[in-house]
Amino acid sequence: MKAPPELRVEPVNVPGCFVRIQGTYGTLRTAEQRVADFILAHAEELIYLTVTELAERTQTSESTVVRLCQKIGYKGYQEFKIMLARDLVGPAETVYEQIAPSDSLETLKTKIFQANAQALKDTIEVLSDAELSRAVDAIAACRKVEVYGIGGSAPLALDAYHKFMKLGITAVSLSDSDLMAMSSALLTPADVALGISHTGGSRDVCDAMEHAQRAGATTICITHRATSPITKVSDIKLFTAAKETAFGSDATSSRIAQLSIIDTLYAAIANRDYETAFARIQKTREASAGKRY
Repeated sequence: MKAPPELRVEPVNVPGCFVRIQGTYGTLRTAEQRVADFILAHAEELIYLTVTELAERTQTSESTVVRLCQKIGYKGYQEFKIMLARDLVGPAETVYEQIAPSDSLETLKTKIFQANAQALKDTIEVLSDAELSRAVDAIAACRKVEVYGIGGSAPLALDAYHKFMKLGITAVSLSDSDLMAMSSALLTPADVALGISHTGGSRDVCDAMEHAQRAGATTICITHRATSPITKVSDIKLFTAAKETAFGSDATSSRIAQLSIIDTLYAAIANRDYETAFARIQKTREASAGKRY
């Protein structure tokens, strides 16, 4: 049965390349934004332009064009054009809708659920398999992993701790700024620090990651912005892509994408030694079974 007209959220076709541009737009320099604006407005024309021609049309330089392409996750302009051409043939569907005060409960439900589903689709576009593999390698081999998260990211850090602990990995979840600073300073090259921050601008998390990096630990971040402060102190970067639906300061949809990255790390590490991981998970279930009715 079709939903009533007022409950429908019509999808709009948007290339995956555009998702990447929109996700990093606020962090781009003025010249890079001019290039981004041109790309968003003239996608069909762009695939026939050389890097020199695009630079001339946007009154920028070739290095600016290349730098933009690299900031959104491509090796250079040529790779970007190839991926854009592919996306124009079969673009992704987006359902971004802002919450309105007049929305009914049914409409809110539709918008939230569809935005969360879209966040997962968009994150697949920006999440690097190579970086994900490096993160799995690092956590699977580490002596200890510390997970940092402040505010809304604190429950995500706790979720990561919960999952890694069940695999027999020594893990710690920290959300207190002083404890993060002290503990991170005592890490070793055998350890991993995982920082979670949607904006990538949490000073406490960034400081802890910097301490961890100075101590020689491998640092991994899960964040939204490719040029945010946390990326400067992260050896491995895992990006999400989510255009917030409800209230701007609340990373609602991105939280679903961040949790999915954590779940992927957990499953990939477990698959390294499936039998051992399964046995450990069973032990944790048995240990807590007596606490249930």
